[in-house]
Amino acid sequence: MRPDTNSPSELNSVSRARPWPDGLVIRAISPADAEGITALQSLPQYRAGTLRLPYPKKKDVEARIENASPDAVSLVAVLDGKIVAIAGFSRFAGRRGHAAGLGMGVHDDYCGRGIGGAILAELLDIADNWMDIRRIELTVFIDNVAAIRLYERFGFETEGTFKSFAFRDGVYVDAHSMARIRGG
Repeated sequence: MRPDTNSPSELNSVSRARPWPDGLVIRAISPADAEGITALQSLPQYRAGTLRLPYPKKKDVEARIENASPDAVSLVAVLDGKIVAIAGFSRFAGRRGHAAGLGMGVHDDYCGRGIGGAILAELLDIADNWMDIRRIELTVFIDNVAAIRLYERFGFETEGTFKSFAFRDGVYVDAHSMARIRGG
């Protein structure tokens, strides 16, 4: 049953299976978030888990937000007025329309607080119950143990390993291909 109010905390309590950190708000990304997302993507630990280069530009973040695919869902997690996580997925086209690619990251200072699980749970709820996406896939660096454990808790399985997947901080690093198949 839906609450009779539009309070974000009350709306959040309806869709979540587990408690979120107090004060956490998860919502759709907006153009006004570009500065906060740029700051998040500048953090060393956050960046190490992505394919992004150092020193992101706000104008590039704004362009990605404004030019997002209509088949994409992008969320931010906000705590005490600060963007502490970003996550999203984009549905593939054609014969892969049942699948989507997922990406996410959590602020360096907020890891281990349940924020990653909260935003991932919201994405999976949308994928499962609103968009009928059967397969969600992602790539994660093999040294990102916390992220791998999070994905496994949500039913993702490793499907393979890409050797020398990306050049990061002066060395080539391997990455796992992981996927969650609903009903599989």
